[in-house]
Amino acid sequence: MTIGSLQKSLADFAAEREWEQFHTPKNLAMALAGESGELLEIFQWLTPEESSAVMEDPVRAPQVREEMADVFAYLLRLADVLDLDLEQALVEKIETNHRKYPAHLARGRADKYTQLGG
Repeated sequence: MTIGSLQKSLADFAAEREWEQFHTPKNLAMALAGESGELLEIFQWLTPEESSAVMEDPVRAPQVREEMADVFAYLLRLADVLDLDLEQALVEKIETNHRKYPAHLARGRADKYTQLGG
């Protein structure tokens, strides 16, 4: 499947239920934030080790998978409604990050380093 085919599938799903009226950018962004919160809730009190092994947990793994799918679905739907080429946006963001965080200066740093002062 491609990003475009996934977006079409989501758009068709919404259209069959006449949900396009509710799929405004504001509502989709809020739904995306809500689903992200549900994903965060799974990890909230885990130790670093537990969080790294979460997909080995028979209870949490399906929850993580479902919440990540929800986040992805709302992100794809929002991009579709805004007519935003998500693949191109990501390519551009990766290029920006290469310039903003040169490996020789940012390697091994977890702080919000930026050569550009932002």
